[in-house]
Amino acid sequence: MTSALPEPPPRRTWRPWSRRTSLGQDVGVGILLFIVEAAVFVAVEFGYGMEVWAAQGHAEQIEAARLAGLAWTQHFLIATLVLAGLALLSRAPWTVLSQLLAAGAVAALLTLAQHDYDRRHPAPLPPPNPAYTPCFSGSGRCN
Repeated sequence: MTSALPEPPPRRTWRPWSRRTSLGQDVGVGILLFIVEAAVFVAVEFGYGMEVWAAQGHAEQIEAARLAGLAWTQHFLIATLVLAGLALLSRAPWTVLSQLLAAGAVAALLTLAQHDYDRRHPAPLPPPNPAYTPCFSGSGRCN
């Protein structure tokens, strides 16, 4: 009688999306990422604020620091959304939630900073109509 060969053990491959992340790891990583992101954001924005303060009225340096801060905030928002996507891929719902909250806060701060920059730099006035002729009579009635 012949005996059957034992079945080989299944190959274990690492696929983070194959099973849900444990609740403890999920909550811990979510909180840790949120705190680290907040600390990094505050530290970098403080650095750009110090550059603006150190410029002491040099408009070019102030504008360069503000634009660099806006660009960095945009990149930070993208990085936060990428981390949310990775957490979603790993099936970690609480980490996804914390990353989406962080991304929402960064997006709101970015919108406010861009609005402030736009208010400081209004668009130029449109040129007058070529048919316009100014009235210098002072009476308000011109022919």
